[in-house]
Amino acid sequence: MAGLVPFNKRNSLRPRGFENFYDVLDDFFNDSWLTGKNASYGTFKVDVQESENEYSIDAELPGVMKEEINVRLDDGRLSIAVQRSQKHEEEQKNYIHKEIRTSSMERVLYLQDAKSDGIKAKLDNGILNIKVPKKDKEDRTIKIDIE
Repeated sequence: MAGLVPFNKRNSLRPRGFENFYDVLDDFFNDSWLTGKNASYGTFKVDVQESENEYSIDAELPGVMKEEINVRLDDGRLSIAVQRSQKHEEEQKNYIHKEIRTSSMERVLYLQDAKSDGIKAKLDNGILNIKVPKKDKEDRTIKIDIE
């Protein structure tokens, strides 16, 4: 048992320089269609900060244009979706090469007391910053008279 080495580990005993090659082979012969590595490529990082008056969300979207981003707030759920499509066509003397790649990613965050008006979003250098104001909290304290 001590000699067993799990596959797809970066700190393995395999020679340096062939890590990706061995990972491709392991993924090809893996029974699962959706490996953990593939699932991590289908999303983007999001940081959420909360202050007294608003939420500030930063989403890392390098290389994404603002036309490819859709941001919605529905019943306290902030949705950030990206839909990309890339086409590459190349014609040479005796062949035609066409390649089309489409991808979509989405993150949904629940913001309990998000206000639906006054939301601002700005895309700058691959970082999408969204400012979501909070609803004013009602004072639910009541005075109880003593008999």
